[in-house]
Amino acid sequence: MVDMDQKRRYIFLWIVIAGGVLIILSSLTLSLLKLPSSTSEAPIPKSVEQIRRVSLIDAKAAFDAGKAVFLDVRDRVAYGEAHIPGALYIPLGELTDHPDELDPSSWIITYCT
Repeated sequence: MVDMDQKRRYIFLWIVIAGGVLIILSSLTLSLLKLPSSTSEAPIPKSVEQIRRVSLIDAKAAFDAGKAVFLDVRDRVAYGEAHIPGALYIPLGELTDHPDELDPSSWIITYCT
């Protein structure tokens, strides 16, 4: 027959084991659900006047220095006719389908003409 002290030890041991498992499962769940640390998004302009314009000279200098990426958002036909060499191509309607292709820390200069 098991005495009272031994029962208490078993209960304590099971509480410790269950607590450890709970902590591990909680940590795994939180790590899987954790959002990326860089969730800062640029504000969406409310009008055309709020869109930042870049001069051709500044855009080319930034691109040549590796500080900017050109993104062509036109359709495939327009892109096939002519585009900036080295520009990324993602049609405007497909931008949300390609989130991993753009580095949010880069200066992304879109063009469509």
